[in-house]
Amino acid sequence: MSIDVNNESGTEVDEQAILDVARYALARMRIHPLSELSVIVVDEEAMEQLHIQWMDLPGPTDVMSFPMDELRPPAKDDEEPPQGLLGDIVLCPEVAEKQGAEAPTQHSMDEELQLLTVHGVLHLLGYDHEEADEKAEMFGLQAAIVDGWRAEKGLTGPSPAPTVS
Repeated sequence: MSIDVNNESGTEVDEQAILDVARYALARMRIHPLSELSVIVVDEEAMEQLHIQWMDLPGPTDVMSFPMDELRPPAKDDEEPPQGLLGDIVLCPEVAEKQGAEAPTQHSMDEELQLLTVHGVLHLLGYDHEEADEKAEMFGLQAAIVDGWRAEKGLTGPSPAPTVS
């Protein structure tokens, strides 16, 4: 898996954890090991510009995903996954820090960024949360991936509750 993490935010973030959780999520979703992903960490101003440009919504947001080859997880266990460019995930640590502090199970900015990375990966793979059934599926999968990664890393304590809307 080729994953690039580029921190342009000016905020210190755990880039290795972002890389690790992205790699874990893609492996768990059975994405081809030669596929490529880019994660960009930006400040609130840059995120707000992207949010306005692409979503026509004011203010910064937590995560945005820009799919490229529209890769999807294989439908069957014996199906060979296609290789390609997944796309870009853009994260905003300032928004993540606020969300983590306001979450029912308060958690750190880095824990929120890990959750948002998985959320972004799922969006790149075609998952959405506009409808109640889609939201239940996506957020359930997101929690399972984050919990699995945390368990594999030996991290203790409760997993961050989904704060992404």
